[in-house]
Amino acid sequence: MATYSLTTPLTSEDTKKLVAGDTVLLNGTIFTARDAAHSRLVALIEKGEELPFDLEGSIIYFVGPTPPKPGDPIGSAGPTTSYRMDSFSPTMLKNGSKGMIGKGNRNQEVKDACVKYDGIYFGATGGAGALLGKQIISAEVIAYPELGPEAVRKITVKDFPVTVVNDTQGNDLYQVGREQYEVKG
Repeated sequence: MATYSLTTPLTSEDTKKLVAGDTVLLNGTIFTARDAAHSRLVALIEKGEELPFDLEGSIIYFVGPTPPKPGDPIGSAGPTTSYRMDSFSPTMLKNGSKGMIGKGNRNQEVKDACVKYDGIYFGATGGAGALLGKQIISAEVIAYPELGPEAVRKITVKDFPVTVVNDTQGNDLYQVGREQYEVKG
């Protein structure tokens, strides 16, 4: 397993070199969206309408951050459970997104979409939202402000630590990791 430093937007060349278990320090712009926002974004895609941000090469972080303290760009920003986005993620990947950040398992359709569209599912450490928030150097709401913490935000990150869970070859860290420690025989 390797450690990489990558800057968004990501390309297929970036994602194809990553393997489940690799550590990545993300830099650049990523976008936040949870289930309510994903529902709206996918509806726009299905209608052929313009999205509030360019999906090409994008990373979407499944997070609903807390309000910032004075002087901070964002509050605690820990990942939310990703399975709630499973019905939306294949469409996002098909339309140019290169990755997602969250926590927990993904369904087979999402894993297959990662293979088909050179996408990556990154895991961020649950329970470490305050620390992850410190890697976010700017944040602005760009769509759906009425959703409060679930609004779509454009955030800039520096050395934001994630782990590759599902890669472009169909590997799943949750399965691979478990197999390493199972007693055989």
